[in-house]
Amino acid sequence: MKYDIKDIKLAGKGKLRIEWANEYMNVLTLIRKHFSSEKPLKGLKVACCLHVTTETANLAITLKAGGAEVYICASNPLSTQDDVAASLVKDYGIPTFAIKGEDNKTYYRHIIDAISCGPNITMDDGADVVSLIHKEKKHLVENILGGTEETTTGVIRLRSLEKQGLLMYPIIAVNDADTKHLFDNRYGTGQSTIDGIVRATNVLLAGSNLVVAGYGWCGRGVAMRARGLGANVIIVEVDPTKALEAVMDGYNVMPLKEACKKADVFVTVTGDISVLRKEHFEAMKDGAIVSNSGHFNVEIDIPALEAMSKKKRKVREFVDEYTLRDGRRINLLGEGRLINLAAAEGHPASVMDMSFANQALCSEYVAKNYKKLSKKVYKVPEFIDKNIAKLKLTSLGIKIDTLTKEQRKYLESWESGT
Repeated sequence: MKYDIKDIKLAGKGKLRIEWANEYMNVLTLIRKHFSSEKPLKGLKVACCLHVTTETANLAITLKAGGAEVYICASNPLSTQDDVAASLVKDYGIPTFAIKGEDNKTYYRHIIDAISCGPNITMDDGADVVSLIHKEKKHLVENILGGTEETTTGVIRLRSLEKQGLLMYPIIAVNDADTKHLFDNRYGTGQSTIDGIVRATNVLLAGSNLVVAGYGWCGRGVAMRARGLGANVIIVEVDPTKALEAVMDGYNVMPLKEACKKADVFVTVTGDISVLRKEHFEAMKDGAIVSNSGHFNVEIDIPALEAMSKKKRKVREFVDEYTLRDGRRINLLGEGRLINLAAAEGHPASVMDMSFANQALCSEYVAKNYKKLSKKVYKVPEFIDKNIAKLKLTSLGIKIDTLTKEQRKYLESWESGT
């Protein structure tokens, strides 16, 4: 079996951590039982470009239980948990191509290694696999039934491909499922981002001024958790509706350049490029902490920061201190990459349970329905989304009401009024 990981000897630790995460992934466990008996993915090859974490490992194990040949590579150079990668190879026989801290060349080589199997289904987190296939590996498309996409950033890229008429096979936007973005993006990103910042710096957030750039679901989550720890949260936005929502939620809202004069900590979660750039670095206070929790490391203009600096040194494992020519220091966390995975462990398993339940069930949906699908970006079928929510409630021991026949009829009719 071909693989490329840091050290196979780390497998023992990784297996324990995979098993620990599985204890909090009850929905995926139920799906694994179904997959084990039904084998809906039998004979199919699935290439997964995802963050190689304990939660992802449990998804891969579930896909394999469904009969799939699973191949995994990292979707970010700094997000791999090397012990998990080792366990996937040694304990579960899953070809894995991922090393934490790998350079850009190795990152793309690993993607090529994963897709060289000739996948029938692709599973993306950021659309790098789809992008590479469309640019350089078009011959693989003839074997591909469809794919899934996990992130907001990836869905944006795929919708762009679709709009231009260039998308070569159907993709299900797992990110847009209610049981994904309402929970993973908000509660997962919120907690894990703050966790990453605190682990990297050990700063006290209470009483600090913390800027959240972007008030989508991820931004809402980060702002919520930062305020919960006592930070004075400032929201910066370009969308007037989202900015108004932030105001109604009780946050200070202002232009980024103005916020830079006050802020101690910055978090970007926009999915766009050069959110923090030269004009903002010029306005920041000495000792400002800058981090990103968007998928790609493009939200902070690092080349501009380097060009403005006279000195750079690593002061902590995930903190690079840039000294500007006027003597001010700006601390960049995790090389501008996803701080929740670069310096911490990513989302808690219990929230990834729903996200990866979507991935598993959507791969089954593709396998069964690919002949009906066009070369488009699809929403997760509502019955899958609702079923995952029901399974999650059941796993938590929570029961809810159901509509009476009279209520259902009322909601389906137009005749009744006041």
